[in-house]
Amino acid sequence: MSNSHGPLRIGVGGPVGSGKTALMDLLCKSMRERYDIAAITNDIYTKWDAEFLVRSGSLTPDRIAGVETGGCPHTAIREDASMNLAAVADMRAKFPDLDLVLIESGGDNLAATFSPELADLTIYVIDVAAGDKIPSKGGPGITRSDLLVINKIDLAPYVGASLEKMDTDTKRMRGERPFVMTNLKKSEGLDRIIGFIEAKGGLRPAAKAKAE
Repeated sequence: MSNSHGPLRIGVGGPVGSGKTALMDLLCKSMRERYDIAAITNDIYTKWDAEFLVRSGSLTPDRIAGVETGGCPHTAIREDASMNLAAVADMRAKFPDLDLVLIESGGDNLAATFSPELADLTIYVIDVAAGDKIPSKGGPGITRSDLLVINKIDLAPYVGASLEKMDTDTKRMRGERPFVMTNLKKSEGLDRIIGFIEAKGGLRPAAKAKAE
């Protein structure tokens, strides 16, 4: 994506504990050598997720911002995205050559979606530990996200979840829209997520390479 049109903005959503922040961390660390990246997190009353990314060394602290949404977190990414849009604008002012901004929503339900004014592409993360019925429940996160990530597949035998059922239900609910089964704790499936972002978002690492 050309910097003249602004950075690619990826919205990362999903329920509490599904692995959103883990995905943000892995994407930053895996892509920061090729792309100019910033990260924005949303929490209701804290900046815990942003602080986690700083402690983990995902990016330099000046490239990480935490937004305290208050109330319902989905409002800050959909009905009134002004706080997040302001955070993106601040990052663009500090880093004019940004290629990619990752925006993590606060943990929310299956109905949460990103405003198209805020996110160019959306990734929705669910986890196997929440039960194998989750894909069949539908909701915009399941059916309309650009990429669905089904995380923690390693826990399936411990919680009695059927990955085959989740695969079948996901295909039925999403049609041709892509999904990836992952174990982000071991980075399994991460390469497919990055491949999706690069292909769908039209990312080119030329700007970062030239800067180096």
